[in-house]
Amino acid sequence: MRVTAIEGFHVGFAPSPALGNASTFIRRRDFLLLRLKGEDGTVGWGEVFNSPFAAAGFVRSRLAPLVLGQPAAEMGRLYQAMLGTLGYDRRGAAMMAVSAVDMALHDLAARARGISVARMLGGALRDRMLAYASGPFIAEGGAPYGAYPAQIEALLGRGFRAIKPRVGFAPRLDGAVMRAARRQVGDDVALMVDVNQGYSVGAAIESARHMEEADLLWIEEPLGPEDIGGYRAVAASARCAIAGGEALASLAAFRDFLEARTFSVLQPDLTVCGGFSGLRRVAALADAYDLPVMPHVFGTCVNAHAALQMGALLTARRGGGPAAYPFVEVDATANPLLSLGGAIAPRTDGTLAVPDAPGIGLELDPTRLEPWLSEHWALDAG
Repeated sequence: MRVTAIEGFHVGFAPSPALGNASTFIRRRDFLLLRLKGEDGTVGWGEVFNSPFAAAGFVRSRLAPLVLGQPAAEMGRLYQAMLGTLGYDRRGAAMMAVSAVDMALHDLAARARGISVARMLGGALRDRMLAYASGPFIAEGGAPYGAYPAQIEALLGRGFRAIKPRVGFAPRLDGAVMRAARRQVGDDVALMVDVNQGYSVGAAIESARHMEEADLLWIEEPLGPEDIGGYRAVAASARCAIAGGEALASLAAFRDFLEARTFSVLQPDLTVCGGFSGLRRVAALADAYDLPVMPHVFGTCVNAHAALQMGALLTARRGGGPAAYPFVEVDATANPLLSLGGAIAPRTDGTLAVPDAPGIGLELDPTRLEPWLSEHWALDAG
């Protein structure tokens, strides 16, 4: 199945209220969705959730000439060819562009064969994964965590058995809110937190100390994404696991962090580290360090479905909580672009099923993107 066309759909929306974390308030969420078409009309989808406009320019100018007219099933050769275009930009928008194209190539190639991506890549190791809710988020005003009890109760009502609130407003407040959350959810629900790169080393260590009684599975991204020495210091001090990796793109970046023994949970993002091809390389590296890998997911239905396929291929490891890793992250906010292929919600046992349908298991009609569409472009093999 040769690739005959590449389409880009720029979509986005303004969350209301804004989504707060320790670094910023997210007032706009923009994405690039790529659709690759094959000779018989079969399609494959990919996503960019960070730097979508810059990534689109790179797809159109550098990657499309490499991919158009080529067999989608030769995604390994095409991945290497795309890496050869990166030059100095090995951790930014260019790699995100490569990630989206690689994701779409895998989706297209698997659909052409009538099988899932997981089956195409050797077969799923599991048919379900525990879902963890990404939220609640910090609120603007004088009570940053004030709505957390009600929001956590709502997440429990939606079937989540693992919840990841945002913290990082102040170490003592972090401790108070997470100790209260533990009392609220009991011992059978997993709790973890995300600091979104918001603290200095000292504050991160202090926050971890105040949250010890909450019995967290992990503290995610307490520092900036390239502070290897700082992460080493926090990991040596904290009693729970330190998680990260969503902002790392190159295999060398993951190698450097793993060599420094910074992370106990690795969270690469398919849309950042090279799609399926890139994340499989990261997972192989993590296996050498006996580290659990869980795809980071905070975008549209495309990456959410792709992450389920990728998660089904990852090595199982016990890390605590209600089930073995990997878990799968679910954006628990009001995200209209997440449910375009159907609701993504945990079952009664707190898990999400891994689709065994063709490709990433997503049937997406592009007309459904229209309420959030700001630009559409298309290139063909000519």
